[in-house]
Amino acid sequence: MNFREQYERWINSNVISDEMKNEVRNITDEKELEDRFYKELAFGTGGLRGVMGAGTNRMNIYTVGKATQGFADYLNERFKHDVSVAIAHDSRNMSDEFAKAAALTLCANGIKVYLFETLRPTPMLSFTVRHLSCKGGIVITASHNPKQYNGYKVYGEDGGQVTDEHANEIITKVNDVTDYDSIKTISEYDAVKSGLLVYIGEEVDKAYIENVKSLAIRKELVEKNAKDLEIIYTPIHGSGNVPVRRVLSELGYENVHVVKEQENPDGNFPTASYPNPENPDVFKLALKMAEEVKPDIIFGTDPDCDRIGVVVKNNSGEYKVLTGNQTGILLTNYVLSSLKELGKLPENGAVIKTIVTTEAVRNIAKDYNVELIDVLTGFKYIGEKIKEFEETKSNKFLLGFEESYGYLAGEFVRDKDAVIASMLIAEMTLYYKSKGMTLYEGLMNIYEKYGFHKEQLVSIELEGKEGQEKISSCLDKMRQNEITEINGAKLVRKYDYEMSKEVDLVANETKKINLPVSNVLKYVFDDQSWFVVRPSGTEPKMKVYLAVAGSSLEDSEKKIVEFKEKVMTLVKSML
Repeated sequence: MNFREQYERWINSNVISDEMKNEVRNITDEKELEDRFYKELAFGTGGLRGVMGAGTNRMNIYTVGKATQGFADYLNERFKHDVSVAIAHDSRNMSDEFAKAAALTLCANGIKVYLFETLRPTPMLSFTVRHLSCKGGIVITASHNPKQYNGYKVYGEDGGQVTDEHANEIITKVNDVTDYDSIKTISEYDAVKSGLLVYIGEEVDKAYIENVKSLAIRKELVEKNAKDLEIIYTPIHGSGNVPVRRVLSELGYENVHVVKEQENPDGNFPTASYPNPENPDVFKLALKMAEEVKPDIIFGTDPDCDRIGVVVKNNSGEYKVLTGNQTGILLTNYVLSSLKELGKLPENGAVIKTIVTTEAVRNIAKDYNVELIDVLTGFKYIGEKIKEFEETKSNKFLLGFEESYGYLAGEFVRDKDAVIASMLIAEMTLYYKSKGMTLYEGLMNIYEKYGFHKEQLVSIELEGKEGQEKISSCLDKMRQNEITEINGAKLVRKYDYEMSKEVDLVANETKKINLPVSNVLKYVFDDQSWFVVRPSGTEPKMKVYLAVAGSSLEDSEKKIVEFKEKVMTLVKSML
């Protein structure tokens, strides 16, 4: 069906509201109209994400309803009876309406729903699915995307985002919903009266907070000295404000200064057009506050509080936003060294990272005799590994992280969790302070011991249908291109995750990659530099991840500039 036919179906539907029909009737730009109707909003790597508005390729009540009807059909077929789902939402515009609409569609399909009345972090939804023994979960969020976006993430009964096999089954059911007329719904009054809709109370919040607090490693240090740590925290208008402050307060961190202008939930993100802690601009107000407060640490969480960014003072007295990789290096070293010192490091411990995340932690893990496991990009694959450990008893999960500012410890949540991370980062900063060191000095010590690694991400924005076609074409050309060296460094290994092939060019061997199929290419060179090219799973972008290793901080910074120039010239020649 072409976009014009989809448009006509929308306009002539008995279900679509006049407001939504008029929104598209008033569009005069043909390309804009095509983008809204050339496809259904794809139910992809765990759900939906898109710009809000009218159209089949937009986030609205109807596309949310269709996804929910498909999810309900999947759940009822798979579990037959006693099916329940937990639902949460963040601070974005329309998040509460989408959450309520999803709840009422599930209830109309005979599925019991536990719904948070007000916003909660995404990781709390993951916890709630497990805590209430639900068969699934939904969280309405677009994470760190700009304000015009929203999204819909689906979770399995283990509390992790649904992985590929189950996602494909759900996608099939969603695609079977061909008409908005077939989406079931029920009134809120009837849903509550029948016992199918239950609002979640304080009991779940308290259980989650207690679990987070239990992950403190150096409990005695925290108990005695937490009051001495000066923290500036910004929730960036999101859902982290209450739980992050509650955890820190209950552990004794008395001096937590919140950035007032960014404290309250606001889906328009008035102080941060791109509310992502990867973006240094979100910390401008916190840095202004730092002139007066003189904090030991600054951190900020994104709208759904699953990512966290950290700001530290370097040796020149300047504040520096750490990369996601740098925070991951610090946490890996802190968790492993602390557990070992306290005699709590298990023999079968494991740290999990994604294939685009820093290799710097490989030497750290090796030093502590801990297994380092690589998974595909996306925290759902880390959650999947934790589930595997639980079932096979093969490893004890210690820490999982990805370069895009996501971290997890403990096993009661199966997604990245910035509430847990904020607690561990505060404790880690306190530990270094007790040694007369800053977090930045701690990072420099780790680099000195384990090597100076430097990473960078380049995102190439390619909007709409044409953009998606360009990304696919670029990756196909990269596959066919015989890269042998970059910047004088020889290619030693090539990973093609779509073909499930690892080619060792030194040994002249080809091995099978035992990971799910994904359109990703990784190139590794003999000087420890590497790069990865992949389409973003959540945004209209192609992502290029770059990494080098140097003899010093200056050397690695010089190398990444040269490496980036050569790699990007190559990639752009394929676009």
